[in-house]
Amino acid sequence: MVIEPQVKKAIFLVWILIVPAGFWFTYHSYPPQISDNWIDVLAFLLLTSVVAAMPIVINKMFIFLTQWVALAVFLKFGLFVEMVFAQVAVIVLLLRLRVYQKDQLFRYPLNLNMFFIVSFISGITYYVLGGEMAPELIGNYRSIWLAALYALSNYVINQIIVSIHLHFIYKERYFGKDFFVETINTVITFPIGIVLYILYNQVGLLSLVFIGVPVISLSIVFNLYYSSQKVNEYLQKAAEIGHQMAERLNVDDVITIFIQKICEMLPVDYAYILEVKDDKLKLLRQMEMGDATSNEIRVLQKYEGISGLVWSNRKAFLFSTRKEWQQYANGYIPIDTESILSVPIERSNKVIGILVLASKQKHAYEKYQLMILEILCSYFAVATENARHYERTKIQSERCALTKLYNYRYFENLMIQEFEHLMHFDLHHLSLILLDIDHFKSVNDTYGHQSGNEILIEAAERIRQLVGDRGTVARYGGEEFVILLPNASKESAYQLAEQIRQAIADHPFTLHQSLDGRQHQVEITVSIGVATAPQDAEDALALIRHADRALYVGAKRAGRNRVAEYSSC
Repeated sequence: MVIEPQVKKAIFLVWILIVPAGFWFTYHSYPPQISDNWIDVLAFLLLTSVVAAMPIVINKMFIFLTQWVALAVFLKFGLFVEMVFAQVAVIVLLLRLRVYQKDQLFRYPLNLNMFFIVSFISGITYYVLGGEMAPELIGNYRSIWLAALYALSNYVINQIIVSIHLHFIYKERYFGKDFFVETINTVITFPIGIVLYILYNQVGLLSLVFIGVPVISLSIVFNLYYSSQKVNEYLQKAAEIGHQMAERLNVDDVITIFIQKICEMLPVDYAYILEVKDDKLKLLRQMEMGDATSNEIRVLQKYEGISGLVWSNRKAFLFSTRKEWQQYANGYIPIDTESILSVPIERSNKVIGILVLASKQKHAYEKYQLMILEILCSYFAVATENARHYERTKIQSERCALTKLYNYRYFENLMIQEFEHLMHFDLHHLSLILLDIDHFKSVNDTYGHQSGNEILIEAAERIRQLVGDRGTVARYGGEEFVILLPNASKESAYQLAEQIRQAIADHPFTLHQSLDGRQHQVEITVSIGVATAPQDAEDALALIRHADRALYVGAKRAGRNRVAEYSSC
């Protein structure tokens, strides 16, 4: 939720106008009962700060158990001291939550205002109803009920103010899980506060040990449990991401899954994957604010920048603030970045890439997240290698090793698929061009098979450049090539075939590996047959057969070096 600048200024202004004046009024109207108990006051302040800094975390909710200390402080030392402690607790809480960003600083006066109003109104209510400072609670049911009324008014006023803040500032509803937790929290902490107050009157500062240590220990236990739970959740997510990457057989898909899932799992504003290639770091993928962006980062050397530092040291680095990483930056990290997490991507004990994550927030990343990312980077390295191996194998199974064109097996399957599209009226035409190099055997006999291979490679390249993305070129076998043109009419297919014929006939081929070791210029011609479905064929095999008939009957027998269309007549 974005808060308007005018609202933030108003929040600061309210604090300046209300809080200092309220403290002055409280101090003179209800002076604190401290006398010579400054050490005790400081001990309570220390306990308040420690409890505020160690919230209990349950189901990703932060529960701050400061009410019991505040109740004991209020009853013993008065409203003024409790208000001071409440302000200190707010600051400690927000620091614990890492509220450092400039656009979030308004949360300090916002919460300080709220805690001040809650303390002030509930405290004044207590005194107006006859409550006393440092009351005797043992056997005095009236004082106990007034203390309970103070806690209840504190709770009710807090809920009212929070609901108002959420409605007018954040445009959210309050009554939900947070409301329920806060209610339970108040019910639980009230008896603890009463016991602390009574025990303090009996044994002094030892009461802080007797009550404070168990509560703080409980908070530590819950936090340790929550931390282990978070690690387990991240490990589970990492395993799921690893499985998803392993299922991808395309390198680009693996990279996309990897960077997207990491950006969803961690607080990431900027993400970069760099690849070690030719002893340099080249950008492989980049995401900014959740969107893929163009590759604009220059090539980096080893030891250069944060990624170069990670590469050279072969270990991950975590920077929590700009001051920590600024000396290593080389310009590609956005200027509004604060936290950076960078991990090497290794395979076979060798760094093959670098992952760099950046956030605008200070202290955005935890140390345990390094371990999670190292596991993910291992999954990523294996998944990319498997995908590359699959792509190489797929290319080898689909391509002609000599010309790098598709082979006949791939072409036949593609033609059947395209014919299905034609039959379902997804295509209007499906044209096929079949061409054969004229007198190719004499070239092999005269200059050798290596020279024949040179002609096949060069002819394949000329055909591929002319066809472009209009269709698919394949080596049909021997010195024959075939071209499939979806949605191309017979006229346009014929024109393309004529362009191919001229491109080969009008430009001699240069042979570098002839039998006599000398370079030769050889003129080559081709004969071409063209057929188009549905007018020339009703199935895929018939389309090939009719293009082949046009090639041999209409072109070869007519003198070669020409294009012929299939005709049923």
